[in-house]
Formats: sequence, structure tokens, C-alpha cells
Amino acid sequence: MREYGSLYSLINVFILLILLNSVNGEDPYRYYTWKITYGDIYPLGVKQTGILINGQFPGPQIDCVTNDNLIISVYNSLNEPFLLSWNGLQQRRNSWQDGVYGTTCPIPPRKNFTYVLQTKDQIGTYFYFPSLSLHKAAGGFGSIKISSRPRIPVPFPPPSGDYAILAGDWFKRSQRQLKYFLDTGHNLPFPDGLLINGRGWNGYTFTVDQGKTYRFRISNVGLTTSINFRIQGHTMKLVEVEGSHTIQNTYSSLDIHLGQSYSVLVTANQPAKDYYIVVSSRFTTRVLTTTAVLHYSNSFTKVSGPPPGGPTTAIDSSLNQARSIRWNLTASGPRPNPQGSYHYGMIKPSKTIILANSAPYINGKLRYAVNGVSYVSPDTPLKLADYFKIGGVFSVGSIPDNPSWGNGGYLATSVMHADYRSFAEIVFQNWEDTVQSWHIDGYSFFVVGMDGGQWTPSSRSRYNLRDTVARYTTQVYPKSWTAIYIALDNVGMWNIRSENWARQYLGQQLYLRVYTPSTSWRDEYPIPRNALLCGRAGGRRTRPL
Repeated sequence: MREYGSLYSLINVFILLILLNSVNGEDPYRYYTWKITYGDIYPLGVKQTGILINGQFPGPQIDCVTNDNLIISVYNSLNEPFLLSWNGLQQRRNSWQDGVYGTTCPIPPRKNFTYVLQTKDQIGTYFYFPSLSLHKAAGGFGSIKISSRPRIPVPFPPPSGDYAILAGDWFKRSQRQLKYFLDTGHNLPFPDGLLINGRGWNGYTFTVDQGKTYRFRISNVGLTTSINFRIQGHTMKLVEVEGSHTIQNTYSSLDIHLGQSYSVLVTANQPAKDYYIVVSSRFTTRVLTTTAVLHYSNSFTKVSGPPPGGPTTAIDSSLNQARSIRWNLTASGPRPNPQGSYHYGMIKPSKTIILANSAPYINGKLRYAVNGVSYVSPDTPLKLADYFKIGGVFSVGSIPDNPSWGNGGYLATSVMHADYRSFAEIVFQNWEDTVQSWHIDGYSFFVVGMDGGQWTPSSRSRYNLRDTVARYTTQVYPKSWTAIYIALDNVGMWNIRSENWARQYLGQQLYLRVYTPSTSWRDEYPIPRNALLCGRAGGRRTRPL
């Protein structure tokens, strides 16, 4: 405790200096202190060692407002390094805080690090998770809600309640056992079950009042599996996808792929009793199912019988649903101006990048690759090596921006160059027979098209250049492609990765170095004074006090 006390005093100094020099002082601050520990959990009825935050699994929820400054002091009480990342938070001008190993040194055991984040120009539904190793398989994740500022109009009345649902697949094996599978050149086994907010079958209850409307924010925090979400006897009105207000279509069920987040409105307009909330696996030969309970406050009838079934392996229905999700052009986003005032379809991309996933065997072991390159982590975070000009850590251009169509692959630390303020077209090409889920840190992008087969320039004739949704994670169906437009207006070192954690761990990721020669704080914040320094950056100084 004495060590923590001295650290806490030191951190207060760091925080004060950071706030005075690096963060907009006009926006509110929210302070959090999190202790990371191991603890016993029983998500599938079997005792397991989980990663807890302040004794909780899942971790504490972050409730904040657009432009809030989040000061999060994380104490690592594990016996191994630990790192948190913030799925969907754009870290404007501040990839230092992104919390992946390419940008941020892990927090050593028994040490502390204070993240200084800002929810700059963002609203919507997000989550945080542990980004190192297979820690995500042991917990350590939690929900992030970013509400609109009071004077910004929201395109639906305030709901009577706002619930977060963290759903995903789960394994009874420990994260160390799962890591062993991958390290020895094998894929992960099939999951043992699905969880809703850290609990198994009927383990969680959401209480509603008859006649009222509630917001449910659903995130797929699993490792390997797409899911379908539905509520027995109720329809769902989609209102937000990953920070974008959507056209308010009504759905009976929603496919939610790895790393994705959706917000729906549900009206409790059925007879007073209890109903199943159902999550089931998608595109798996054996269907996993779990349930929670939607409990009417005046109900005396418990759920009974089998839960309602949902879609299983059909791709066409999922593709059609994805295409039906559109941007609400007249709704305000984080600012008062309508979302549709940004005409992304009128901007001509200056560059086309094609990224193709594959599963090569390299040195006799299964790996996953992008354009034939399977990513390996260096001994020093890329962002630090770039800042301190440490040679031999990475080379810009170490991954091609178009795939070669051979079957082989090789290991490298993949970094691709991009010019600041350029506008790019990225095509994710999937020739494998599994659904892919791709995420880009630091950005929201426009999913302009997706279809089967091989992408060609003529595929652009089918793009939606008017009202496609802006989001941070997109799926690519088997033997299909997905194309996005992205405005590269955020300087930094940004992770592009598979949200399938086995694929990410075994190399299906790269970093995009969005570069400007300018050293102005208007373009990028300087290195944090409290930045952890590791690898070949160890022993150096951040910047003068």
C-alpha cells in the first residue's frame, strides 16, 4: 500500500501537468481509479480465474458525454504486464493513449499507468478490453457510453432506461491454455458457450415497465464468433451503430459481428410476463445459445419453454441486413450540424489499398496474414520507436498495399504509410470460408459496399455514396469483399486488425502510420510526460517538465 500511495502522489502531479498542457481545459473531467486483479468467476458454472477490475466482471461501465476528459488510473496487480485499449474511441491527435502494443508500453506488474483520454466529437456505444496476449479471454472488458451534449438534438425521445449488453463467446479453458494452442501452431477450439454480461443461461435480468421504451446497447466482445441478438415477442428499432445515428429501421433480430456495437430501442408493449433475451452463434456448424430475461415489473410469469430460434448459417439474409443499415442524414451527430452535411461520396479517394486475409503455414505453424505478411510484434512499441527515431524496429512499407496471390506468407512487423489529410479507399478481400471482422483504431469509416466474389474497379458502380453508415468495425463475408472510404485526418500510428482474437494474435494485423512532417500540437499531441518507456526506448526521457 505504501508503494501505491507514493505512486498515487506522483500520478497526481503527472495528471495536473497533463491537464494544464495537453487537454482542453473547458471540457469536463471524469476520474477513475481501477485495480486489475485475478479472481474466481463462474460464467459457465465452472470455476475459472478471471481478470477483474475493482473486483468486477465485466468491468465498471464508463458513462460520459461528448468531449469529456477521462482520467483513468490503472493499477496492475497481476503477475504479468497488462494493457487496456478502447474499442472505437478515436484518440484524436493522441495515438499515444490507444492502448495497443504498437503504441503503448504495457503496465508492468505492481505498477500504475494513468490514461488521459478525450471523447472528442464522439457519441454512441463502445467498449474497452485488455489488448495483450489472450487476456481478453479472461475478462477485463467493460462498456463505454458516450451521451450527446445537452443542447445537441437526439433523433428519438429519451428512453426510460439505458442498458448495456456485453455478449460473446466464452471458453472454459484458461487464457494461458488458449495461448498455448496458438503458440503451438493451432487454431482455438470451438467455444464452450456464450455469455451476456458475464453470465450464462438466464443469468442476467433486465427489468422494464410495461408501456415504456428502453435503449439496449449491444456489443460483441467475444473472441471468435459472430452472434445474433433478439428479444422474444418484441421488435427492435435500430437507432445507433458505433457512433452514427441510423435510419430507424425495425428488426426482429440483429447480426452483430466481432467488435461491433449497436443501439436499439425496445418498447415493452407486450402482455405482462417475462421474455427471453437471446444470443446465438452465427455461421457455426453447431449453434450455441444463451439467454437473459426481460422482466416486466408487473409480471408474475417466468420464462418457460425453448427460446425463439434465429438465423444460423445463411449469409444472404445477413448481407441484406447489413446493406439495410443507413446513415440518418438529417440527425445531428456529436455536433449540431446534420450528419449528412459531410458528403463523403463526393470526395475522390487519392489511394486504393486492398487488404486480403489468409491463413498460411510459416515454419510449420499456422499463422494468419494480411497481403501475405504475418505481423510480429517488435521489442519496442512502434510509436515510441518512431518518436525517438530508433532504427531497426520497423520499416515503413514493410507490407504491400495490394495482395500477391501466392499461397505463401512471411513474418514481418507490418507498417504501411499514409499521408495526413488524404482520403483513401480500402478494400478488404476475403477468400476464406469464414466471416472476417476488421477494425481500424483512431477512425470511423464509411462502409460503401460489400458483395461476393473478387473486388474489381467495376465494383465501384455498386457503392452507396449517399447514406452508408460510418462505423469503426466491419464484416467481410466468406469469399467476398467489403470496401470503405476513410478520411485520414488523425495523425498517429493506428492498428488495423482482425477482431477475431486468434487471427489477430497470430498475425492478421498491421499498423497504418498516418504521417505529417508538422510538429504542431494542432496536428498531434506530444508524447505524454507519464508515458511508460520499454524495450529500446527504456532509459530515455519523454519531455521536460
